[in-house]
Amino acid sequence: MSNDRARLPVAGMTCPHCETTVRGALAAAGARDVHADFRHGEATFRLGEDVDPVALQAAVRDAGYRPGQVELPAPPPIAPRRPDGAAYDLAIVGSGSAAFAAAIAAREQDARVVMVERGAVGGTCVNIGCVPSKTLLRGAEVYHVAGHHPFRGVETRADGVDFGQTVAQKDELVAQLRRDKYANLIDEYGWEFVPGEARFLDRATFAVGGRTIRAGSIIVATGARPAVPPIPGLAEAGYLTSTEALDLTHAPRSLVVIGAGYIALELGQLFRRLGSAVTLLQRGARLMPDDEPEVGEAIGAMLNREGIRVLTGTHVQRVERVDAIRRLSVVVNGEPQLLAAEQILVAAGRSPNVEALNLPAAGIETDARGAIVVDDQLRTTNPAVFAAGDVTLCPQYVYVAAYQGGLAAENALAGAEKPCDLTALPGVIFTDPQVATVGFTEERARAAGYQVKTSLLPLSAVPRAQVNYEELGIFKLVADAATDWVLGAHIVAGNAGDVIYAATLAVKHRLSVADLVASFAPYLTTAEGLKLGALAFDRDVAKLSCCAA
Repeated sequence: MSNDRARLPVAGMTCPHCETTVRGALAAAGARDVHADFRHGEATFRLGEDVDPVALQAAVRDAGYRPGQVELPAPPPIAPRRPDGAAYDLAIVGSGSAAFAAAIAAREQDARVVMVERGAVGGTCVNIGCVPSKTLLRGAEVYHVAGHHPFRGVETRADGVDFGQTVAQKDELVAQLRRDKYANLIDEYGWEFVPGEARFLDRATFAVGGRTIRAGSIIVATGARPAVPPIPGLAEAGYLTSTEALDLTHAPRSLVVIGAGYIALELGQLFRRLGSAVTLLQRGARLMPDDEPEVGEAIGAMLNREGIRVLTGTHVQRVERVDAIRRLSVVVNGEPQLLAAEQILVAAGRSPNVEALNLPAAGIETDARGAIVVDDQLRTTNPAVFAAGDVTLCPQYVYVAAYQGGLAAENALAGAEKPCDLTALPGVIFTDPQVATVGFTEERARAAGYQVKTSLLPLSAVPRAQVNYEELGIFKLVADAATDWVLGAHIVAGNAGDVIYAATLAVKHRLSVADLVASFAPYLTTAEGLKLGALAFDRDVAKLSCCAA
């Protein structure tokens, strides 16, 4: 797309006549020099004066097609402006995914950039989050399958785990990725790196050690850390967070996990498969309360199958240590219980890393959770300072942090004024089976005013699951009954994290249930569940032949 042209995704065009119809609709609504392409499913055009993008969408919709969001042409670059005495166009505090995405985007605009980091370069994901946890989860899965697969006549044994070797292998991979994907890029793109703790002195200046740094714009991307609830006796008894748990060299005999979110579920299953007796403590009355009830039920069945105990409606009153055992006084649905374990894992959310920054000196406000307050363009209450990634307590995904970092740099340096758009945001929990979701749940779609229809497909109806002899899971699709648009997809299945990308495209680009039905789905893939789920709105898929015919 030319830099001076807007773009509108248009679903439903199938021929040159459709192109002519869309061109006419957009021109009548005020667009100029319109070009429509049914093969690429888009229209491009120049915007006339005072043309409302919403009116353009309405014109296409009235013509019988399904428009996406109008993508406006990129604004002309604005030369970064530095205040008096500023040596840099952009200063970035932090060195994780948000920080690196911001630095790369800024250098591509030829801005002068400095990055400050108080700890290991690379942030949470590569050092203590995604990479190490998923590596160890895969190792535990391989060990588990060796002793628990369903195929008759295939003899395998799970003879034991030297977890220290697995952790050492994980550390080698972490070091490699930290070097290749982070440290080496600093010289490749050419920004300055300063080790040390940043502390704001005023609205455009901060100190690092004995040095003062002043910049035209600043991005705070300091991330977050595991939150630790104020439970009496917990600190004295000792506990693990996910950081320490991923560095253990042996599995504890027993483990109580305070929390039942994605970190608790992943690490709970990891240590259970390595031989630990695991208990998860869920504060609320239902497991996974923000997800579809059917998702929580499927994961509850998985936990039960693996021998993981789940207690809901819990409140930990006190912890104490007696010799090598931690004892937890817990109220479970109003009844007191005493739990004992070799280790306690705290997985009760995240806290933003802001304490050392002296944010009041910069005029930067935080909310009740300590997260930096930003507007939809990621600007803080100081117009010269932006924040991106986990420090804002946005959805805690590395790809969200990277997206926000690049967006913050573009808004800070080019005056792009682009809003942060997290619609059609997929999420994955890397349990086995995986949980993958995108878009509205049924409840949230109804609350948003949609006329909701749903389909619920047991994983046992998906041929891939049948040949794998692994049928625990579901596909649930949420759609708008008025337009047939796919509003959400919720999957519990092996490889659900890979399947969810197709569902993300469907939600983002307003594909309909009929579009899914009309698309080819490769037979004997988990992704075929999306087509079967679409068929299940109107048909009993148990009565279809192999390829959903």
